[in-house]
Amino acid sequence: MTTEQIFDSFNTLRVLVIGDVMLDSYIWGAVERISPEAPVPIINVRKRDFRLGGAANVALNLQALGAKPILCALIGNDDAGKKLQDCLDAQAISRDGLVISAQRPTTIKTRIIASHQHVVRIDEESDVMANAEEESQLLAKIEKLIPQCHVVLFEDYDKGVLNASIIEKIIQLTTRLKIPTVVDPKKRNFLFYKNVTLFKPNLKELREGLKVDVDGADGEQISKAVIQLKEKLNASGVMITLSEHGVYIDDTEKLKLPAHTREIADVSGAGDTVISVAALCVALKLAPGITAALSAVRGRATLGECDRA
Repeated sequence: MTTEQIFDSFNTLRVLVIGDVMLDSYIWGAVERISPEAPVPIINVRKRDFRLGGAANVALNLQALGAKPILCALIGNDDAGKKLQDCLDAQAISRDGLVISAQRPTTIKTRIIASHQHVVRIDEESDVMANAEEESQLLAKIEKLIPQCHVVLFEDYDKGVLNASIIEKIIQLTTRLKIPTVVDPKKRNFLFYKNVTLFKPNLKELREGLKVDVDGADGEQISKAVIQLKEKLNASGVMITLSEHGVYIDDTEKLKLPAHTREIADVSGAGDTVISVAALCVALKLAPGITAALSAVRGRATLGECDRA
């Protein structure tokens, strides 16, 4: 199958994205003077953008690649939650799997940028684990939506939507339905994703999850750590993104691919593109080498803001 045929095949795929969604807010302005109250700049606001973040940005990447994403997540019954739903509607991304909770806020990350310089980020969020009622509602949505999908993507940001119980129940369901599972993990749930199809941490997450010191440039160290990880998770495949050291994959074959050298001003969101490509490749049952190669060439999709104020 040629690369063009592979990308054409993405158009036939439906992906269930389960995880932590966020609303990214950007305040753009200019600094014209220093505050008389404290030695801090006063920012004269010019505009404010709202964009999909976290698992919602992964859904946006999947859509940009031609697939149909279906998002399953918890959001709050608040202004940020309403704005996030508006953003999903503006991008024509399904929100059939969203559960609105009265017990938790919608995660919103506000970045203040003045004269093209990132001044500060303000996070409004809760990382408390989903309660029994939230978990029950989310599982009901997932059980209804999974049969429609070709692959399930866990997008974990340690914000509380995913926990050991819900992860185990979803994997049991996907195993029974023979639907592949792909994981983009974080530290808290790292070793709970047992029996998945492809587990994809980055180097930092690998170190934290296994509590080992691994040199990304040392192929032997990476190989040993991945073997250990596969044994702990009983995962069919593991793919590690190694930043400037490339990508390592251990599936039906073991490969290390070098990074593509290029100058990048903003790497934010690169991991979302990698996991999106990898999930679609897994859904198509492509060879590990092709999955790693296509994921490594991770040019970001052109994603614009959904609203501005």
